[in-house]
Amino acid sequence: MAVPRPSALGWKAVTDPGMLLAVAAFCLGIFHLAVVSGLLQMSTLPMRIIHLALAFSLLFAIKPLSQSTAGSRLDLGVRLGLILAILGASWWMLTRWKAIAFSGGMTEPGDFWAGLVILVVVFEAARRGIGLILACIALLFFSYAFVSPWLPGVLEGRGYSLERMVLFLTTDTAGVYGIPVGVAATYIIVFTIFGALLSNFGAGEFFFEVSMRATRGLRAASAKSAVLFSTLIGMVSGSAAGNVAVTGVVTIPMMKREGYAPHQAGAVEAVASTGGQLMPPVMGAAAFIMAEIVGVPYTQVMATAILPALLFFASAFFIVHLQAVKSDIQPTTEGTGDDRSLSLVLWQGLPFIAAFVTLIVLMLWGYSPFKASLWAMAALLGGDLVIRRKIDRDYLARIATGVSEGARGVVTISAACAAAGVIAGTLGITGLGSKIALLIETASGGWLLLALLFTMITSIILGMGLPTTAAYLILATVVAPALVKLGVPTLTAHFFVFYYGCISTITPPVALAAYVAGGIAGADVNKVGWTAAAYAITSFVLPFAFVLAPALTLHGGLVENTMAVITGFAGIGAVAVGVVGCLTHRLSAPLRAVALLAGGCLLFQGWLSALIGVGLMAVVFVADRRVLQTKEI
Repeated sequence: MAVPRPSALGWKAVTDPGMLLAVAAFCLGIFHLAVVSGLLQMSTLPMRIIHLALAFSLLFAIKPLSQSTAGSRLDLGVRLGLILAILGASWWMLTRWKAIAFSGGMTEPGDFWAGLVILVVVFEAARRGIGLILACIALLFFSYAFVSPWLPGVLEGRGYSLERMVLFLTTDTAGVYGIPVGVAATYIIVFTIFGALLSNFGAGEFFFEVSMRATRGLRAASAKSAVLFSTLIGMVSGSAAGNVAVTGVVTIPMMKREGYAPHQAGAVEAVASTGGQLMPPVMGAAAFIMAEIVGVPYTQVMATAILPALLFFASAFFIVHLQAVKSDIQPTTEGTGDDRSLSLVLWQGLPFIAAFVTLIVLMLWGYSPFKASLWAMAALLGGDLVIRRKIDRDYLARIATGVSEGARGVVTISAACAAAGVIAGTLGITGLGSKIALLIETASGGWLLLALLFTMITSIILGMGLPTTAAYLILATVVAPALVKLGVPTLTAHFFVFYYGCISTITPPVALAAYVAGGIAGADVNKVGWTAAAYAITSFVLPFAFVLAPALTLHGGLVENTMAVITGFAGIGAVAVGVVGCLTHRLSAPLRAVALLAGGCLLFQGWLSALIGVGLMAVVFVADRRVLQTKEI
C-alpha cells in the first residue's frame, strides 16, 4: 500500500487504517535497515524476537480471521487480542533471554506461559499468512513429540512433555527463533525492500522496454520479450503467481495478438515467471535461507544456480520460437516499445543498471548479501538523482512507499519461517529427522535414483499448496537430509528440493501461476496448466541431471563444465523440439520421441550418452531436411 504524500496528510489521513498500516510497515523496514547496516547494534535472539513480534502484529492487522468475518467486531477483537498477546509474550522473552542464557537454560513458570502464547500465535500466523496446509503440517510435526511412544516401528520415540517442548522451541535459537526467522529478519527483508524500491522507481518499465528492443523484428518477438521481461521481474519479485499478475496483463495480450492461442500465451507467461525465482543474482527468498542452512556463502548458491537457470531460460526461448514456427507466426514490429532509442532507454535506466552491477560486484568481492543490497539501494537512489537532478516530495514518497511495501512483503514469509522453526526444532529434539531419512533410504533400497523420485514427488505435492519458501523450508528439514545421507552433496540436495518447490507453481492439478495466467488469458486454467507443464518438461528432468552430473552446477573440472554447457543447451533444445513437435516443419510422433530421447541423453552427462544424443538428433535433422526438400520439389 502506497504511503500518501506529505501534502495530503491531515488528521483524517493519519487516522486512516491504511495509512497506519503503511506507517507501521515503514517503521518495521527502517528498524531492520538500521540493524543490518550496523547503525543499531543488537544480539541475535532479541533481534529475532522483535522482528517476529512486529511482523506478526502487522500480519494480524492486515489479515482477517476469515473472509466471512472480515470487519466484524469478532474479527477486530481477535486481531487486537493476538497483537497484544504476541507483543506481551515477546516483551517477556526480551526481559528473560539473558537470564536464561547465562544460567545455562534455567527457566521459570512465566517462561512456559509466554512460550505457549508464542507457539499458538505462530500456528495462527501460519494459517493466516500462508494457509491452513502449513499450519496443519507444523502442528502435525509438533504433536509427534506427544504421540511418539504409541507409534509403531522406527517412528516410536520416548515422548516429551508440553512444557519441555514449549521451552525448547521458544527460549533458544533452535526452534521458532531459529535460522529461518534469522534469515527473514536480515537477508529477506532487505531484499524485499530492494525489490520494492526498484519497482517504485520504474524498474518494471525499464525491463519491459529493454526486453522489447532485444527481441524486435524476431519471430515470436512478443513471446520472447515476455520470457525476458518476466524473468527480469521475477528476479526481484520472488513470487511466480505475483509475477504473472504484474507482467501477464501486458505480455499475454501481446502474444495473443501475435497469433498464439490463449492457453499457449498463458502457459508461456506462467513458465517465464516461474523461472525468475531460479535466476541469480536475486533469487527467491528460499535461496537466502538455503545459504544459511547449508552454511555456504550466497555467492556459492548463485554459482550453483546459474547454469540450470540459463538452461530453464533457454528452454522457454526454444519453446516459444518452435511454437511460432509450428503455428506459422511471422515476425512483426507491433508493440515493440516506444520511439526512444536504445541508448536513451539505457541512460534513463542507469539507476537500475548501477544497482544490479553494485549488487553483483560487491557480493563477488565478499560482501554479505544484505550489505551488498544496502549499497545497491544507495546506487539506485543516487542514480535516480543523477537522472532527475532533484529531491522532491515524489522522490521521498517513492522511498517511503518502497520501504513500506518491502516490509509488508516479508510478514507472510516470517510466518512460514517461524512455522518451519517449529518443525525443525521438533525434528531435532525428537530425532524424527534421522528416522525420516532412514525411512526414505529403506523405501528406496539405497538406490539414489528411486530416492530422488520419491523426493521429487514429495516436493511437487508440497509445493502445490504452499509458496516456494514454505515448501522449501519443510523439505530442507525433512527430506534433504535423506539425500545427503545417500551421498548427494549438501548444497546439491537442497537445490534439488528448492528447484521442484519452484516449478510446482506450474504443475497441475494445483498450478497457482498457471491459474493466474489462465484468468488473464481468458483460457481454461487446466489447459494452461498442462500446457505450461509440457513447455517446462525440461525442468522436471534437470534436477536429476545435476545430481547425477555435478558439472551441470559447475562443480566439475574445466573440461567437464565446458562439456556440460554445450551438451546442456543442446539437450534442452532437443527436448523443446520433441515437446513442440517441430524443427522447421511438423514432426511425426516417432521423430518427436527420438528428439526427446536425444535430449535426455545430452542432458545426462557423459561422452557415450552425448554421442548417442547427437546421433539421435542427427536422425531428426535428416528427416526434417527431407521434408523440406520434398516441399521444394
